[in-house]
Amino acid sequence: ENELLKTEQLEDFFDANKENFRDFDLQKYLNWLIEEKNLSKAEVIRKSELDYVYAYHIFSGRKKKPARNKIISLALAMNLSVAETQRLLYYAEVEKLYVRNEWDSVIIFALEKNLSVKQTNDLLNEFSFSNLVGDF
Repeated sequence: ENELLKTEQLEDFFDANKENFRDFDLQKYLNWLIEEKNLSKAEVIRKSELDYVYAYHIFSGRKKKPARNKIISLALAMNLSVAETQRLLYYAEVEKLYVRNEWDSVIIFALEKNLSVKQTNDLLNEFSFSNLVGDF
């Protein structure tokens, strides 16, 4: 970003960074993360506590606008960093996490501490916030 802001010619920036650009959508980014982190879809879906069919539809691209909390559940199941989760939310075309939102702050904390979906739901319940998924 700093490099882009300092560049005089946009074309020079594109030429210097062409190998860094990725043409991702939600499906491609999820599958790239699975491969990059050497995870299995089945295990991620199990850990996410999402309905299997719904989750597989997200991974296959059949579910075009998944709910934000479902994407966050997948992020927790994959042990994503906050930055990776923000990108995942971007590709899902939903709001990024915002630290000044209390519910989002719990999620950011959970991501930083590598909490599971169940542990995150427990923490959300502690503060009387709505669950990510399921009814715990």
